[in-house]
Amino acid sequence: MTASGGGFTNVSKDKVFPGYQIPFAKAIKEQTGILTGAVGMITEAEQANDIIANGDADLVIIAREHLRDPYFAINSARALGVETEIPWQYKRAY
Repeated sequence: MTASGGGFTNVSKDKVFPGYQIPFAKAIKEQTGILTGAVGMITEAEQANDIIANGDADLVIIAREHLRDPYFAINSARALGVETEIPWQYKRAY
């Protein structure tokens, strides 16, 4: 299950901040035991890693940040010190 409002309502900007929907994912996971995905302005590798490491969610879904940085997954792995094979199609970009 993914804990997301889906962007269907106009939320006040003061209520939208990095990780603002994480408490919902954590509550669903704790109260139901369902594997839970987290969303909500997750834009940094460390932030995503912490969500999993802290047990707040089982999966982190990166949405808008993938639009801004299509290589977010590869760049995040590098930022976290994880060696990853670059797909041959992308090697010219690195």
